[in-house]
Amino acid sequence: SKVTRQMLFFVNQIQRFPRHLSQHVGGFVISEGPLAQLVPVENASMPDRTVIQWDKEDLEALGLLKVDVLALGMLTAIRKSLSLINQYRGSGLTVQDIPPEDSLTYQMLQRGDSVGVFQVESRAQMAMLPRLKPQSFYDLVIEVAIVRPGPIQGDMVHPYLRRRQGLEPVEYPSQEVKKVLERTLGIPIFQEQVIELAMVAAGFNAGEADQLRRAMAAWKRRGGLEKFEKKLIDGMTRLGHDINFATRVFNQIKGFGEYGFPESHAASFALLVYISAWLKRHEPSAFYCGLLNSLPMGFYSHSQLIQDARRHQIIIKPIDVQHSQWDHTFEERKAIPGVQPSIRLGMRLIKGLDRTSGLRIEEASNKRSFENIDDLAVRAEISDQNMRFLARADALKSLSGNRHQAHWDVAGINRPLPIANALPGDTINLTPSSKNVMRPRPTPEKNLISDYRYTGFTLGPHPMSLIKRNGNWSRYTTAKKLTESRSGQFIRIAGLVTGRQRPSTASGVIFMTIEDETGNINVVIWTGILKKFRSAVLQGQLLKIKGVVEKEGAVIHVVAGHIDDASHLFTNMTHDDVNLKSRDFH
Repeated sequence: SKVTRQMLFFVNQIQRFPRHLSQHVGGFVISEGPLAQLVPVENASMPDRTVIQWDKEDLEALGLLKVDVLALGMLTAIRKSLSLINQYRGSGLTVQDIPPEDSLTYQMLQRGDSVGVFQVESRAQMAMLPRLKPQSFYDLVIEVAIVRPGPIQGDMVHPYLRRRQGLEPVEYPSQEVKKVLERTLGIPIFQEQVIELAMVAAGFNAGEADQLRRAMAAWKRRGGLEKFEKKLIDGMTRLGHDINFATRVFNQIKGFGEYGFPESHAASFALLVYISAWLKRHEPSAFYCGLLNSLPMGFYSHSQLIQDARRHQIIIKPIDVQHSQWDHTFEERKAIPGVQPSIRLGMRLIKGLDRTSGLRIEEASNKRSFENIDDLAVRAEISDQNMRFLARADALKSLSGNRHQAHWDVAGINRPLPIANALPGDTINLTPSSKNVMRPRPTPEKNLISDYRYTGFTLGPHPMSLIKRNGNWSRYTTAKKLTESRSGQFIRIAGLVTGRQRPSTASGVIFMTIEDETGNINVVIWTGILKKFRSAVLQGQLLKIKGVVEKEGAVIHVVAGHIDDASHLFTNMTHDDVNLKSRDFH
């Protein structure tokens, strides 16, 4: 085939290279020349990104060195957060200076307060944190590894939690097995444990254990684990282990074939979990600002992160050409002990505005404040189109007063004629013209729609608070009031859809997050309900849901039973003649 011929061509090219290697990437020597001479490289969908076309199994078959370099966005966010802290406080804080085993950080994680925190911000991780209740770094290592398809499908999660909570005795069939599994309460959670278990409990030698490891990694795609089943179970029973134990171990191995973590990998990730969690707990302004400046990454949009920051009492200030830079920054320049600085949102959020224009505005405003819109357009050399982008994003409020007035003023910008091109008799006006026509202010509803349309978020009233000004919402439970509900209670909830997750291990179940004016609500939608209300679930922006509360400690879900798409209530806010009937809210 064409692919085979291409691969053979590259094999021949590789064989021509000398054994010594001299190309350094990140401190590692991996090839004599550019990688594009070894493997086919193509542009990725994201700017300035490239990908290698070959599958990792093909690389292994060809004998090429494969190095996983994890370009994690959280590393960038942490670097930016530390830089903000050091500039603001005049400190020299580094990752190494972050205090280990901070109890306040673990208390925050135990509450499931982990929006934006590396690796533990998904719905599944948020639900696991209050159950596992991490109290040490090694608990975070387990947290990272256990919420994976492998441990879940291998039925390792619930037995581990029961043993951790003292609801189930921790027993080991032998001392050899205890040495392997003691640190995880008798449950194999890491890939290394599975390999060790095959050796000590089933008599595998090192070569056979390595073959098992390779089969685990590839069995979902190519099969191959079946040939180990009899050998593993027979080996365990021959060495005196119970047949049920042997069968359970093999089923867990099959789960790892789906996706399991090496312990070393989980420990490396857990370090970033702890650092990002410490920043969120102790330096939340820097945490959110660094995170927002590093998007896109993680599970959450800038709107959700901004809302979470405000729920943590961080003051967020709007985009404003007089004060904003391209990136998000601290508004205050001098540190106040015990007070978190407010965050001034950057122009990077304005849809359509290019970075070059944003940086020119930043540079001009740093020299002196803009007198009016004409002064901005002339001194920062901003095109009419970019001025319109600024106006519709309400970034000209300090110059024009409101969004409608800004649109009017931008349409009448007085740009001075270039002196060199002026014709005889032309009047060269270097003084910005005054604006004497006052436009009416937009309604809160129109401001809201424009905010979402042109920046993707709002700092004004939450959409649900505006919608609830009409009709009777007394029977709907808010996110804040949900904590007072009892397990099994029938309730009504409503909110904007901010997230839909459909894990491959969840048998078609959708985990949805909706947001009202008081916070987030987690909703579980089973496949039967999904089939019945498919359009509303997959396309609705604003949903009204009837369901049952499911409570386990601090973890609260609403299991949906009936779903209505109420998105029209959101879109109707743009109409001048909004006339929402109370019947729409029942």
